[in-house]
Amino acid sequence: MPVATGADSSGFDDPSAEVLVEAAGAFGLLASPARLHIMWALAQGESDVTGLAERVGGALPAVSQHLTKLRLAGLVRARREGRRQVYLVDDPDIVTVVRLLVGRLTDRAEHAPVRHLRGV
Repeated sequence: MPVATGADSSGFDDPSAEVLVEAAGAFGLLASPARLHIMWALAQGESDVTGLAERVGGALPAVSQHLTKLRLAGLVRARREGRRQVYLVDDPDIVTVVRLLVGRLTDRAEHAPVRHLRGV
């Protein structure tokens, strides 16, 4: 009788429960359209909160709160530049995930047939 090793057919071991909880938390943070938009903007380059608020069309206090949550989760970091905080995503894998997902869905939306609501 074979012994279960925790590895799937790709050869990767199953992640620990702790890692899955952390990953779910990170994906949960990115489930907010506003935070995902901020991550998308930061994936294109670093910015201060004022520049991000202008780019994503959000109120300054709301964008600041989103950045705090993303920073506490380790998805973005801040560095001081004079009197302002500059935010950036310094993990290239996070940048790749955000760009891949948003880019793929953008391509899909651009090539999807137009759907009309019936009976409205």
